[in-house]
Amino acid sequence: MATSMKCEITSHDNAVLSQIFNPNLPFLECEEETCNTPVFIEAPPSQAVLEAKELELQGVKLAETGDIDGALNLFNQAVAKAPEWPSAYNNRAQAYRMKGQNEEALLDLSKAIQLSNGIGKPAKQAFTQRALLRKLAGNDEDALEDFKRAAQLGNEFAKQQIIAANPYAAMCNAMLGEVIHKIRTGEQSTN
Repeated sequence: MATSMKCEITSHDNAVLSQIFNPNLPFLECEEETCNTPVFIEAPPSQAVLEAKELELQGVKLAETGDIDGALNLFNQAVAKAPEWPSAYNNRAQAYRMKGQNEEALLDLSKAIQLSNGIGKPAKQAFTQRALLRKLAGNDEDALEDFKRAAQLGNEFAKQQIIAANPYAAMCNAMLGEVIHKIRTGEQSTN
Protein backbone atom coordinates (compact mmCIF):
# COMPACT_ATOMS: atom_id res chain seq x y z
CA MET A 1 0.00 0.00 0.00
CA ALA A 2 1.46 3.34 -1.04
CA THR A 3 1.43 6.25 1.34
CA SER A 4 1.70 9.90 0.57
CA MET A 5 3.84 12.27 2.50
CA LYS A 6 3.79 16.03 2.63
CA CYS A 7 7.25 17.41 2.09
CA GLU A 8 8.09 21.06 2.50
CA ILE A 9 11.47 22.43 1.51
CA THR A 10 13.02 25.74 2.37
CA SER A 11 13.64 28.43 -0.22
CA HIS A 12 17.38 27.76 0.18
CA ASP A 13 16.88 24.05 -0.62
CA ASN A 14 14.74 25.00 -3.60
CA ALA A 15 17.48 27.34 -4.85
CA VAL A 16 20.12 24.60 -4.42
CA LEU A 17 17.99 22.11 -6.37
CA SER A 18 17.48 24.71 -9.08
CA GLN A 19 21.26 25.20 -9.28
CA ILE A 20 21.82 21.44 -9.58
CA PHE A 21 19.33 21.03 -12.41
CA ASN A 22 20.16 24.38 -14.08
CA PRO A 23 23.89 24.91 -13.44
CA ASN A 24 24.26 27.70 -16.01
CA LEU A 25 21.67 29.89 -14.34
CA PRO A 26 22.59 32.20 -11.48
CA PHE A 27 22.13 31.07 -7.89
CA LEU A 28 19.20 33.25 -6.85
CA GLU A 29 18.20 32.51 -3.33
CA CYS A 30 15.08 34.54 -2.73
CA GLU A 31 15.12 37.10 0.01
CA GLU A 32 12.65 36.84 2.86
CA GLU A 33 10.42 39.63 1.58
CA THR A 34 10.23 38.18 -1.95
CA CYS A 35 9.87 34.52 -0.96
CA ASN A 36 6.34 35.03 0.21
CA THR A 37 5.25 37.15 -2.74
CA PRO A 38 1.67 36.27 -3.59
CA VAL A 39 0.90 34.62 -6.89
CA PHE A 40 -0.45 37.02 -9.49
CA ILE A 41 -4.08 36.16 -10.13
CA GLU A 42 -5.98 38.35 -12.54
CA ALA A 43 -9.54 39.25 -11.77
CA PRO A 44 -11.99 38.67 -14.60
CA PRO A 45 -11.35 41.49 -17.07
CA SER A 46 -13.72 44.41 -17.16
CA GLN A 47 -15.29 45.58 -20.40
CA ALA A 48 -12.72 48.40 -20.54
CA VAL A 49 -9.86 45.91 -20.24
CA LEU A 50 -11.35 43.70 -22.95
CA GLU A 51 -11.55 46.73 -25.26
CA ALA A 52 -7.99 47.73 -24.32
CA LYS A 53 -6.76 44.21 -25.12
CA GLU A 54 -8.34 44.42 -28.57
CA LEU A 55 -6.65 47.79 -29.17
CA GLU A 56 -3.35 46.27 -28.02
CA LEU A 57 -3.67 43.38 -30.47
CA GLN A 58 -4.34 45.80 -33.31
CA GLY A 59 -1.39 47.92 -32.16
CA VAL A 60 0.96 44.94 -32.10
CA LYS A 61 -0.09 44.03 -35.65
CA LEU A 62 0.63 47.58 -36.81
CA ALA A 63 4.02 47.58 -35.08
CA GLU A 64 4.90 44.30 -36.80
CA THR A 65 4.24 45.96 -40.17
CA GLY A 66 6.48 48.89 -39.20
CA ASP A 67 3.70 51.40 -38.50
CA ILE A 68 5.01 52.44 -35.08
CA ASP A 69 3.08 55.73 -35.03
CA GLY A 70 -0.18 53.90 -35.74
CA ALA A 71 0.65 51.33 -33.07
CA LEU A 72 1.47 54.07 -30.57
CA ASN A 73 -1.88 55.71 -31.30
CA LEU A 74 -3.70 52.44 -30.53
CA PHE A 75 -1.64 51.85 -27.36
CA ASN A 76 -2.51 55.39 -26.23
CA GLN A 77 -6.17 54.54 -26.73
CA ALA A 78 -5.72 51.30 -24.76
CA VAL A 79 -4.15 53.21 -21.85
CA ALA A 80 -7.00 55.74 -21.96
CA LYS A 81 -9.62 52.93 -21.98
CA ALA A 82 -8.04 50.96 -19.11
CA PRO A 83 -5.54 53.15 -17.22
CA GLU A 84 -5.06 50.49 -14.53
CA TRP A 85 -4.13 47.76 -17.06
CA PRO A 86 -0.32 47.19 -16.94
CA SER A 87 -0.08 45.39 -20.28
CA ALA A 88 -1.09 48.53 -22.19
CA TYR A 89 1.83 50.42 -20.62
CA ASN A 90 4.24 47.58 -21.51
CA ASN A 91 3.17 47.65 -25.14
CA ARG A 92 3.26 51.43 -25.36
CA ALA A 93 6.75 51.39 -23.80
CA GLN A 94 7.90 49.01 -26.53
CA ALA A 95 6.58 51.37 -29.19
CA TYR A 96 8.28 54.34 -27.50
CA ARG A 97 11.52 52.37 -27.40
CA MET A 98 11.24 51.57 -31.10
CA LYS A 99 10.88 55.31 -31.79
CA GLY A 100 13.91 56.08 -29.61
CA GLN A 101 11.78 57.77 -26.94
CA ASN A 102 13.48 55.96 -24.07
CA GLU A 103 12.45 58.35 -21.29
CA GLU A 104 8.78 57.87 -22.13
CA ALA A 105 9.35 54.12 -22.31
CA LEU A 106 10.97 54.11 -18.85
CA LEU A 107 8.01 56.01 -17.38
CA ASP A 108 5.54 53.52 -18.86
CA LEU A 109 7.56 50.53 -17.66
CA SER A 110 7.72 51.91 -14.13
CA LYS A 111 3.95 52.47 -14.28
CA ALA A 112 3.39 48.87 -15.45
CA ILE A 113 5.51 47.60 -12.55
CA GLN A 114 3.57 49.76 -10.11
CA LEU A 115 0.17 48.66 -11.45
CA SER A 116 1.15 44.97 -11.40
CA ASN A 117 2.54 45.26 -7.87
CA GLY A 118 5.81 43.87 -9.24
CA ILE A 119 4.36 40.39 -9.82
CA GLY A 120 3.09 38.33 -12.72
CA LYS A 121 3.76 38.41 -16.45
CA PRO A 122 3.31 42.19 -16.84
CA ALA A 123 5.98 42.84 -14.19
CA LYS A 124 8.31 40.19 -15.63
CA GLN A 125 8.16 41.88 -19.04
CA ALA A 126 8.42 45.40 -17.64
CA PHE A 127 11.42 44.61 -15.43
CA THR A 128 13.22 43.04 -18.40
CA GLN A 129 12.48 45.93 -20.76
CA ARG A 130 13.42 48.51 -18.13
CA ALA A 131 16.66 46.65 -17.39
CA LEU A 132 17.61 46.77 -21.07
CA LEU A 133 16.90 50.50 -21.27
CA ARG A 134 18.87 51.16 -18.08
CA LYS A 135 21.78 49.11 -19.41
CA LEU A 136 21.65 51.05 -22.68
CA ALA A 137 21.85 54.29 -20.66
CA GLY A 138 24.92 52.99 -18.78
CA ASN A 139 23.02 52.47 -15.53
CA ASP A 140 24.37 48.94 -15.02
CA GLU A 141 23.64 48.74 -11.29
CA ASP A 142 19.91 49.46 -11.63
CA ALA A 143 19.76 47.32 -14.77
CA LEU A 144 21.16 44.37 -12.82
CA GLU A 145 18.56 44.88 -10.07
CA ASP A 146 15.77 44.85 -12.67
CA PHE A 147 17.23 41.74 -14.30
CA LYS A 148 17.28 40.06 -10.88
CA ARG A 149 13.62 40.91 -10.29
CA ALA A 150 12.69 39.63 -13.76
CA ALA A 151 14.71 36.45 -13.16
CA GLN A 152 12.90 35.86 -9.87
CA LEU A 153 9.67 36.08 -11.85
CA GLY A 154 10.97 33.43 -14.26
CA ASN A 155 12.43 35.37 -17.20
CA GLU A 156 15.15 33.18 -18.74
CA PHE A 157 16.72 36.04 -20.73
CA ALA A 158 17.13 38.02 -17.50
CA LYS A 159 18.82 35.03 -15.87
CA GLN A 160 21.32 34.87 -18.73
CA GLN A 161 22.00 38.61 -18.40
CA ILE A 162 22.80 38.16 -14.71
CA ILE A 163 25.31 35.45 -15.61
CA ALA A 164 26.86 37.68 -18.27
CA ALA A 165 27.17 40.54 -15.77
CA ASN A 166 29.14 38.39 -13.33
CA PRO A 167 32.86 38.90 -14.08
CA TYR A 168 33.81 35.54 -12.52
CA ALA A 169 31.24 33.71 -14.63
CA ALA A 170 32.47 35.52 -17.73
CA MET A 171 36.07 34.54 -16.93
CA CYS A 172 35.08 30.90 -16.31
CA ASN A 173 33.05 30.80 -19.51
CA ALA A 174 36.00 32.21 -21.48
CA MET A 175 38.38 29.65 -19.98
CA LEU A 176 35.95 26.80 -20.61
CA GLY A 177 35.44 27.99 -24.18
CA GLU A 178 39.20 28.00 -24.71
CA VAL A 179 39.57 24.45 -23.35
CA ILE A 180 36.71 23.19 -25.53
CA HIS A 181 38.25 24.88 -28.57
CA LYS A 182 41.63 23.22 -27.85
CA ILE A 183 40.00 19.81 -27.44
CA ARG A 184 38.08 20.22 -30.71
CA THR A 185 41.18 21.28 -32.64
CA GLY A 186 43.33 18.55 -31.08
CA GLU A 187 45.63 20.95 -29.23
CA GLN A 188 44.68 19.32 -25.92
CA SER A 189 43.72 15.76 -25.10
CA THR A 190 40.71 14.79 -23.02
CA ASN A 191 42.82 12.65 -20.68
